[in-house]
Amino acid sequence: MRNSLFLKVYLTLLASLVVVALASAAFVRFSHDEEDRGWGARRNAFIAAMLPADAPPEETRMVLARLGEAFDADVTVFAADGTPIAQAGEPVPFVAPDERGDYRRGEHRRQMAVRLADGRVVVARFEGNPFGPPRASPLAWLALVAGVTGVVAWPVVRHLTRRLERLRQGVERWGEGDLALRVPAEGRDEVAAVARSFNRAAGRIEGLIAAHRSLLANASHELRSPLARLRMAIDLYEEDASQARRDEIVRNLAELDELVEEILLASRLDHADWLDLAEEVDLLALTAEEGARHGVEVTGDAAIVTGNVRLLSRLVRNLMQNALRHGAPPVRAAIRREDGMVELTVRDHGPGIADGERERVFEPFYRPSGRSEQAGGWGLGLALVRQIAERHGGSVSCETAPGKGARFVVDLPAVS
Repeated sequence: MRNSLFLKVYLTLLASLVVVALASAAFVRFSHDEEDRGWGARRNAFIAAMLPADAPPEETRMVLARLGEAFDADVTVFAADGTPIAQAGEPVPFVAPDERGDYRRGEHRRQMAVRLADGRVVVARFEGNPFGPPRASPLAWLALVAGVTGVVAWPVVRHLTRRLERLRQGVERWGEGDLALRVPAEGRDEVAAVARSFNRAAGRIEGLIAAHRSLLANASHELRSPLARLRMAIDLYEEDASQARRDEIVRNLAELDELVEEILLASRLDHADWLDLAEEVDLLALTAEEGARHGVEVTGDAAIVTGNVRLLSRLVRNLMQNALRHGAPPVRAAIRREDGMVELTVRDHGPGIADGERERVFEPFYRPSGRSEQAGGWGLGLALVRQIAERHGGSVSCETAPGKGARFVVDLPAVS
């Protein structure tokens, strides 16, 4: 089973060579037979012209002597019944010619018989081969060429299938859990292209699985705090069923619900098939609505983008909540259109974000330096902002606001 592809390719090559060899041999043999028949007809016409039926016996013997001397052969003319009429050289036994009039006798002797139109038979026995050394059979030559080609093709086909075999083994090992494995991408042919495509796919899947593992680990860690607070609040509520205890339980449940919702949304955004991004959305109106809900000032001009209303609302909401939670008021949002893009900015007036952490704040559950364990990380808010922006063909970045605070900028393609 392991060498099945190699054997299929190699046997197909050999079978093709055999078919070509047989077809070529048939063609050569047919052409050779046609050539021999043409030569035999011309030969018989020549001999008949040299030995006319009405020629005197002396003239016939003189012609035979010249032919025998020229071809180094013994020549005898027989009557139709096999009776010798004339000869040159040693007597030659009578041989009835076939349709070709060509006879071989031994390795170094050749005998030829020709029947003339008047019934006479001319038999010539040559010393050696008057036509040169024996010609090799075309089929033998073709068999030799096919054999040499088969021998040469063996390492070539084996090299090709060995690369496929290594690719198959790599895919099997990767499928068994070795996600860091990459197969060699040697050369520039289709096999190398498949190997490179596999490596790219393996890298993406490895990154996706690593991200999911990190998300699960961080989510489980982040869930511990609200769960612990909720357990404590429930225990205290049983002892003192006050409104404050009840509000604490509701607040912790809301935090849990929000965290679970963000985890589910982050997971679903990895598979964009469910997204409907064909709706035209007025980003200024959507941002103003979220700003009114969170007490954020919104300015700018109307700008239309194409996307999913729910996801774009979540993007704006997360940016505002992040600014209110980790920055300081006042928080302002602005919409601006320029060069075919719509720019959404959300700025706060808090302590800002260190230069080395502006990119890392978009990582799930990232905890900035100096932030305590009890304070927790930044959750999934900004990570979802980046995912949503990228799903809409845009980008997000974090900048230092002039003066003080952080400024988050989202660029989205505008509807022309």
